[in-house]
Amino acid sequence: MTKPTTTNTGIPVESDDESLTAGTQGPILLHDHYLIEKLAQFNRERVPERIVHAKGSGAYGELVVTNDVSKYTKAKLFQPGARTESLARFSTVAGEQGSPDTWRDPRGFAVKFYTEDGNYDLVGNNTPIFFIKDPIKFPDFIRSQKRLPGNGLRDHNMQWDFWTLRPETAHQVTWLMGDRGIPKTYRHMNGYGSHTYQWINATGERFWVKYHFRTDQGIEFLTQAEADRIAGEDADYHRKDLWEAIERGDFPSWTVYVQVMPVAEAEGYRFNPFDLTKVWSHKDYPLIEVGKWTLNRNPRNYFVDIEQAAFEPSNVVPGIGFSPDKMLLGRVFAYADAHRYRIGTNYAQLPPNQARAAEVNSYSKEGAMRYHYNDPNVPVYAPNSFGGPHADPEKAADGGIWDFDPTIVRAGYIRHAEDGDFTQAGTLVREVLDDAQRERLVDNIVGHVLVGVREPVLSRVFQYWKNVDADLGKRVEEGVRAGLDGSQG
Repeated sequence: MTKPTTTNTGIPVESDDESLTAGTQGPILLHDHYLIEKLAQFNRERVPERIVHAKGSGAYGELVVTNDVSKYTKAKLFQPGARTESLARFSTVAGEQGSPDTWRDPRGFAVKFYTEDGNYDLVGNNTPIFFIKDPIKFPDFIRSQKRLPGNGLRDHNMQWDFWTLRPETAHQVTWLMGDRGIPKTYRHMNGYGSHTYQWINATGERFWVKYHFRTDQGIEFLTQAEADRIAGEDADYHRKDLWEAIERGDFPSWTVYVQVMPVAEAEGYRFNPFDLTKVWSHKDYPLIEVGKWTLNRNPRNYFVDIEQAAFEPSNVVPGIGFSPDKMLLGRVFAYADAHRYRIGTNYAQLPPNQARAAEVNSYSKEGAMRYHYNDPNVPVYAPNSFGGPHADPEKAADGGIWDFDPTIVRAGYIRHAEDGDFTQAGTLVREVLDDAQRERLVDNIVGHVLVGVREPVLSRVFQYWKNVDADLGKRVEEGVRAGLDGSQG
């Protein structure tokens, strides 16, 4: 008999699958106490390295806007000719600080822009999608990719158990097992905001957007054999490559694009545009060039500038906002909360996180490690009559606004015509990959599955890939069974 999930105090939990939202398109509600408990507990599991994206590299750079997208957003950093200093951090997801850079894993792609309206953080990956679509599943997903509690070893059976029990993972796992699962270097991979964001123009008109950072160095990848060899020879291969390229003046760059969807088109689109496991068709919403982003300065101290860097989707500036993307809304809480735990409540005062082009007028006070403070004559409360700052809605971001049904529910996204979990994964396999890429995909899956995946998970793995594509699933099963027979012979 299956035991019911409970909170940490033994209270039965209503759902492991959906967060509590105001309608199917509305925001996640703060009184979903189990979601808050789950995310807050998860954020405090490790000291002091990041729970996810622990192993990383980074550098400083600049975004130069080369096109006029002002009809879509009033954000100052995206106005024609604007130049904005930025900080980037690239990372693996599941590995610890000392793990090899060349493990098969998604890569984090986080950028902090130091704008005159405050810091704007874009926190994404080198894939335009993700494994799950609701933040209540995130701690479970990450734990399934980490290590077993008993022997401390990584376990492919645990990974495939989670993936096959969550069909929504299929699109991302197909990317992961393909060529882009191991980029040649950080310079040779694309970056994506992944989530759907909101842009607001000067007249208040709103648009849904997705960010694309396309590498100017070209997409290049490592085969599994190459990655395995490098992992044993140079665990910091990607970190060293990025550092050395910038030191010799070979500054890596990316061309920044967005896809823009008018708000009115979202409800009737072919699939739900806020589902993080889906991509938008480039035919329906072509890429619009924004500018050129270049990394041209290495950190002077890795710990200060990169390890202490804190990126959080809650950092949005006027002209940019959130969307009904549930994973984005969950991360708005989780990232800042993780930083307060990992590097302290005053993490925004650390050098990489300070506002560099904007004035800070905050009522935050005291707490561990605080060293910036207001003049003693500035009141510590608002409102006040003695010259303290007051909120100005005319200057503030208003990106948390959209229409939604306020009924409180636990539900997935509104179903659209093409919202199947396997649909886009199948399209990727059949219509995007060529024969050589499909061959490597099969080999990568088979090799991964042969490392410890066993029944009843194994049978689900075969069906999982048959649901993506019948021929792919057949080839995976044949390859795995041949490998098992050989190992037993």
